[in-house]
Amino acid sequence: MKTGDTGFVTTTLDKAMEWARSNSIWPLTFGLACCAIEMMAVQASRLDVSRFGSEVFRNSPRQSDLMIVSGTVTKKMAPRLRRLYDEMPYPKYVIAMGVCVIQGGPYNQGYSVVLGVDRVVPVDVYVPGCPPTPEALTNGIILLQKKIRNEAER
Repeated sequence: MKTGDTGFVTTTLDKAMEWARSNSIWPLTFGLACCAIEMMAVQASRLDVSRFGSEVFRNSPRQSDLMIVSGTVTKKMAPRLRRLYDEMPYPKYVIAMGVCVIQGGPYNQGYSVVLGVDRVVPVDVYVPGCPPTPEALTNGIILLQKKIRNEAER
């Protein structure tokens, strides 16, 4: 969006939609382990992720457009995770939070562990750490917002 010298804002409808979409992300939490505690801390008053438009954490995939996955994903859990992802309306985004969900973490030798959630659902932003700090998740949400805004430019 551009502001001219006259005070008018000129933009395209696509850019306006992407701006609005990036500033009203409704996450679905899929916390499977200790990273979920850090996910809860993001909503606390110290960090207040609602400043960035992610204030409405949803329990239903049909009402969310971002899935934050954290913890070890097992082969038994993978179809359920995919089903929840498929129930989300388009456009939908995924943040992988923590080493366990990114590559299996300390359980990567287990027979039932999926070595990366990106084998089950497409991931937009990776937030590494064991567990990642709440600030790292906030940075991941900001990165996703930038990615959504850049979609209109393509």
